[in-house]
Amino acid sequence: MSDIMNDTVQTGAPSSGESAKHIPEHGPAGPDGKEILLSLKNVDITFGKGDKAVRAVTNASFDVYKGETFSLVGESGSGKTTIGRAIIRVNPCAAGEIDYKGVRISGRIPHSLDREVTRNIQMVFQDPAASLNERATVDYIISEGLYNFHLFKDEADRVAKVEKIIKEVGLLPEHLTRYPHEFSGGQRQRIGLARAMVMEPQFVIADEPISALDVSIRAQILNLLKKFQKDLDITYLFIAHDLSIVRFISDRIGVIYKGNIVEVAPAEELFDYPLHPYTKSLISAIPIPDPLLEKNKVLFTYDPSVHDYSESKPEMVCIGHGHYIYGNEKEIAEYREIREKGVPIKSVRILAPGEEAPEDDEIEEKLAAASILDTPIHDTGSIWYGILSFLLPIPGLIAGAIFRKHNYMRNFRMCRKGALIGLAIIAALMLIFGIGLILALI
Repeated sequence: MSDIMNDTVQTGAPSSGESAKHIPEHGPAGPDGKEILLSLKNVDITFGKGDKAVRAVTNASFDVYKGETFSLVGESGSGKTTIGRAIIRVNPCAAGEIDYKGVRISGRIPHSLDREVTRNIQMVFQDPAASLNERATVDYIISEGLYNFHLFKDEADRVAKVEKIIKEVGLLPEHLTRYPHEFSGGQRQRIGLARAMVMEPQFVIADEPISALDVSIRAQILNLLKKFQKDLDITYLFIAHDLSIVRFISDRIGVIYKGNIVEVAPAEELFDYPLHPYTKSLISAIPIPDPLLEKNKVLFTYDPSVHDYSESKPEMVCIGHGHYIYGNEKEIAEYREIREKGVPIKSVRILAPGEEAPEDDEIEEKLAAASILDTPIHDTGSIWYGILSFLLPIPGLIAGAIFRKHNYMRNFRMCRKGALIGLAIIAALMLIFGIGLILALI
């Protein structure tokens, strides 16, 4: 993504990372002339310190253009929400920076700029129950931002704004006097959406806003998001793991794996040419609505060991068509060659009737099962197994055989060690006793 950063053309905004007290009206323009609203540059996010430190996000870089929906997809625990919380200044950056309209908003910033960031960037959270104050009425929940930033002329203006937004999200003014626990999950998510939109933000982070909702409600919430985007010219960072939904609401998609951004491309480009193996695995996991086809589908399993980064280090490179991909020099050359052929890549394979799955997939399944059983949860190899086997060698050998049968190898080895030492000592004592008995008889 460094190409975008280096080729940025300024349009009245401060230079990237420049210290400022206020957010400018417009952000810098990228090489294609689009306004860059948000920019992440080599961002690292770490939790903990010293040996216990965990790096949740590593060298994340991408741009979000004004008016678009940029989706960030990946499996649970990959760092999607961590990045979203870093943008709203909840998670600090260990390295790199986050710019909003060309102004750095990560790290220490002036109080006035901090308030403007809060005012301009809002977040819709994944859990609609946990994100609302159960002791506050819906009226106060929606009005809290208006109170904090004095975004109303008088009480009548505040009431008018709250009633207008509650109607726009599909609820009624009489709901304003109720509490969150009196609503369903879909209604609570509408309240969270109203709370964010009443601030008239320019940028909204939607953190899996539909994953906790019924399927019948999801389309309604997505339609609301698109409606607000059209009416208020809002830019979205949409965080999700369901690619089947992301495809139809996104302008561009970024794929993240274990804290690393591995691929960024326009939505249709990514689905037609999923070059990174992890992207292929995500697309192959999308359910097919036909049960017969789904039954015969062969999943593509991503194996990180296919990458050899011991000599040539990977980096994010643009291979054309707005397609950025993470890899070393050899991989980038292969990705570029595949893309230039212009032949769409099939990530899903359907077996013909009677056809068996490829042998490689069976081997991977066996290896996966074996890796699960390598160290069962109670296979600790406790020293007490050794002590008990030392005192009772025969029962210890029997226990060891049982442990070995069920793949508790650490416990087996401890029982065997204790039992063998116990048997050796017993044999030595019997030998000494026998020699002493013979000498006494002579």
